Amino acid sequence: MPQTLDYLKESPSQTAGPYVHIGLAPGAAGFSIFERELGQDIAGPNAEGERIRVEGVVTDGTGAPVKDVLLEVWQADDEGRHPHPRDPRHAEVAEGFRGWGRIIPDFETGLWSFDTVKPGPVMGRHGRLMAPHITFWLVARGINIGLNTRLYFGDEEAANAADPVLGLIEQVHRRRTLIATREDREGRAVYRFDIRLQGEGETVFLDI
Repeated sequence: MPQTLDYLKESPSQTAGPYVHIGLAPGAAGFSIFERELGQDIAGPNAEGERIRVEGVVTDGTGAPVKDVLLEVWQADDEGRHPHPRDPRHAEVAEGFRGWGRIIPDFETGLWSFDTVKPGPVMGRHGRLMAPHITFWLVARGINIGLNTRLYFGDEEAANAADPVLGLIEQVHRRRTLIATREDREGRAVYRFDIRLQGEGETVFLDI
């Protein structure tokens, strides 16, 4: 039998390219392709829990905003349930709650934001409870492989202290890169979560 695989070479890596936001979020880029833009409604109108806004800027190693980045987010509802069949409580999730979204920043300022409900604690591996969090996946020009990270809430100190993922990060200053700060703005909680791709203050990224 010929050993064909011995002659195959690794394909060169490629970045997402400069137009990833147009292909994956065309409405935000000014192209009316879909009747309903995919990934815009994370929580839906019927989900219970505290309504919040999350916002931030992705910056490169020089501190400049990355304006062509695309972010995907996943989260549980306020009771820690995911709308996925592998979650034994998925049938209890409110109608319309997707727990997933796709966001791109403002092309002028680099600021991104989305509205949702604050998630609850989620049961993790080995029966260990994870603190409320939102999972992020980033892709942009110059990133060969999508980056994974998490947002934790600064007003959940006790839960954060017991979280098994945060507990793996020994350096306190590195752990802080995953903590969003809260402010109350016009009667609504707004969490600020800036993501630094490299350099001083680089955000902790997770190998998933």
